[in-house]
Amino acid sequence: MLRVALVDDQALMRAGFRALLDAEEGIEVVGEAADGEQGVALVRARVPDVALVDVQMPVMSGIEATRRIAADPALAAVRVVILTNYGLDEYVFEALRAGASGFLLKDTEPADLLQAIEVVARGEALLSPSVTRTLIGEFVARPPDRAGAPGLDRLTRREREVTALAARGLSNEEIAAHMVISPLTAKTHISRAMTKLAARDRAQLVVFAYESGLVEARRRPPSEGRTHGPGPV
Repeated sequence: MLRVALVDDQALMRAGFRALLDAEEGIEVVGEAADGEQGVALVRARVPDVALVDVQMPVMSGIEATRRIAADPALAAVRVVILTNYGLDEYVFEALRAGASGFLLKDTEPADLLQAIEVVARGEALLSPSVTRTLIGEFVARPPDRAGAPGLDRLTRREREVTALAARGLSNEEIAAHMVISPLTAKTHISRAMTKLAARDRAQLVVFAYESGLVEARRRPPSEGRTHGPGPV
């Protein structure tokens, strides 16, 4: 049973999400909150598997709420998905740095929302193609901050390689095929890298790879299209 908390200042939006999730076998909504401060208190009280958190709310923003949840050792297993009505560009980097596991637009199809909850509950990053491009674009505009991303020297050569491949969007199966190893071995390397870097999940591993310069961000052609469908990284 996956336990989900809803944090959104729009009562109608919360009601819609609750109706969808309550109808799904294997998912339980453990509570609702109308602002970021209430959301942090709810998550601390109920410790859900996944918290769906609106990015813009009164009292405390979704990004600050995410930062506080991620900083609490007692909530290390909670995965935060940021919800937004807006363009993603101005929020992506800040929210991922705060500890979010991914993003969803509020007009996401119901099936995609359900898939997203399962994806982040497994510890994977939920980054749509458009979000991934935005994240890469953020790092194109700035040099690597190796001093701000310690820990690279703790990774073995193999762990650096799988971290770089994960940052390019490859799944464990694709990493395994690329490196000619088993998917289980690829997963083990990823898990060890996350442990050494104190990364909450795969999204944090992606941020580290770019921030440390392990992966060089490359410019995308300006004509490249944008899509919003969610998908694991």
